[in-house]
Order: sequence, then C-alpha cells, then structure tokens
Amino acid sequence: MMLIILQLLLAHLIGDFVLQPQSWVESKEKKGLKSKHFWLHIGVHLILLLVITKFKLEVLPYVIALTISHLIIDILKIKLKPICSSIVLFFGDQFLHLVCILVAAAVYVRLDLGSLINFPDKGFVVLLALVCTTYVSGVIMKVVLSRWDLSDLEGEALHKAGWYIGILERLFILGFVCLNYWAGIGFLIAAKSIFRFSDLSRSKDRKLTEYVLIGTLLSYGLALVTAAASLQLWDLLS
Repeated sequence: MMLIILQLLLAHLIGDFVLQPQSWVESKEKKGLKSKHFWLHIGVHLILLLVITKFKLEVLPYVIALTISHLIIDILKIKLKPICSSIVLFFGDQFLHLVCILVAAAVYVRLDLGSLINFPDKGFVVLLALVCTTYVSGVIMKVVLSRWDLSDLEGEALHKAGWYIGILERLFILGFVCLNYWAGIGFLIAAKSIFRFSDLSRSKDRKLTEYVLIGTLLSYGLALVTAAASLQLWDLLS
C-alpha cells in the first residue's frame, strides 16, 4: 500500500505545487470556473496520474475518481474563499486531497491489481523529499507568512530571491540530516545569522526582524520534518 500512496501523492504534489504557477492560482481565484487555468490545472493532474500509472486500463477508474475529486475540492475551495482565510483554505484543501488519495490507495490494495510501474520504491521517497523540501515547503511558508504585510518597509530585493534562498537552505538541511551530519545545520544557521545581522541591525523595524525569524524557523522546521519523514519511509521500504 505504501508504494501506491507514494505514487499518487507524488503526482498530486507535482501538479499542485511544481506545475501550477502563481499566475494560474490568481486566475482561478478571480475567474473561478471561467478561468482556462482552472481546467488546465485539472488536466495537468489527469495527465500526471495517467503517466505515473503508465496508462493501465485497470487503474483508469482510480485516475478518473481522483481527477473528479480534485475538481470538486478545488470548486469548493473557490466557493469558500470569501468566507474563509487563505491559511484555512490551503490546509483544508490539501487535507481533503490527501484523504482522497488514501481512500483510493486502500481500495486499490484490496483489489490487488498488481504493481503500477517498474520504478524502485525508494525512488519515490527521494522524489517526494525533493518536491516537499523545495516547492511544497515554499508554498506553505508563503501561505502562512501572507498574514503579515511588509509592503511599507524600505529597500528592494532581487526577484524571488527569498524563495530561492529558502529552497537552497532546505535542500542543505535535507542533505545534512540524511548524511547524519547535524553539525552542518548549526553551521548553516550561523552563516545565515551573520549575513542577516547587518540587515536587521540597520533596520529599526521590529516587524521585519520578527518576520525574518518566523520565516527562518518555519523553513528549517519544514526541512527537518521532511527529512525525518523521508528517513522513516526509507526504513519502511528497506
């Protein structure tokens, strides 16, 4: 059952995070079902599920069911947007998708249709770890930190610099944990603190300092959780 869960989860995360640009998200929020990007998003999920199951006919009902469930959940998310916060909508949306994946996997295992694709089980653990550490964690941080507005602060930053810095630091942490080199995480924290110290010392805005601190701790926390979960999955498949 673990393998099918990893496969379906990987397809979902790639479709929802890696292959869904911010412009698509904004278009869906503004136009709803009238947005072409809404239907492109659903189509991407369908194609990913078909590819990861190698277009096998016996798996097609599960692919169709998950695609329809994704459509319904996304419609529900759009309808609830005016009355719910973005944080509640984001985590509620992902929770419902995860439940659908688990249900589909449970039914699949009971019917015992066989192996889906000839790909090492542990390969999915590696791919999931990379996707979660980079795109998924980045989106989660963006959603959580969106409650604070820093538009009134002075100074410009490179385009999406924070996004790429976060990805790199989480990849380093993932690598350090997998290599059991915990001292490397301490070195990373110290290095980032040195670079950030000058910015924060010049800024008298307490909001910026707290924002950076929350973002850093959240980024490190997500990376550590992802690394720990990946190691557990790796051991389970050994």
